[in-house]
Amino acid sequence: MAARKKHRARPLDVAKKPIEGFRKFVTRRPAIEEVVHETTSGGVVFRRNAKTNELEILLIKDAKNRWTIPKGHVEPNEEPKDTAAREITEETGLQEMKVREWLGKVNFRYRRNHTLVLMTMHIYLVQGLGNTDRLHPEDWLSDIQWLPATQAVDGIAYEDIGKLMLLGMKKIREQKL
Repeated sequence: MAARKKHRARPLDVAKKPIEGFRKFVTRRPAIEEVVHETTSGGVVFRRNAKTNELEILLIKDAKNRWTIPKGHVEPNEEPKDTAAREITEETGLQEMKVREWLGKVNFRYRRNHTLVLMTMHIYLVQGLGNTDRLHPEDWLSDIQWLPATQAVDGIAYEDIGKLMLLGMKKIREQKL
């Protein structure tokens, strides 16, 4: 039987830093210089399909090609409920609606260059009224659709918004809207 060779670990070359070989894969972000708080507001917009009476939810595809709800920044001295209605009209062209109730809020953070943004998003249950087929999406949107409610929940890109959509669907059933 042949003798096994012992494998000896080579000593670490102290002159070389271990990360040097990975430098092309690792990039450092610049330091955060400020933290800001921002508030947005939007709505889970729903309707009943005129032909099938099926519950549908209006979703938009954002600039990053992700399905979401219409929403936007709350202006100074503006109530989040009013922001939701304004942003829905601006982004979708929907003219008639009833903001039914507040579903909740989502808190998240993201980095914008040297700034850490702490975001609070208020979400309302909104009933589309009138001619809900007449939509005029803003140019930056890549798509806008009324989707069956279950398909909308499956397609939403943001899990926290999806949970509030489910809460909204429950309220619609309970209130028989």
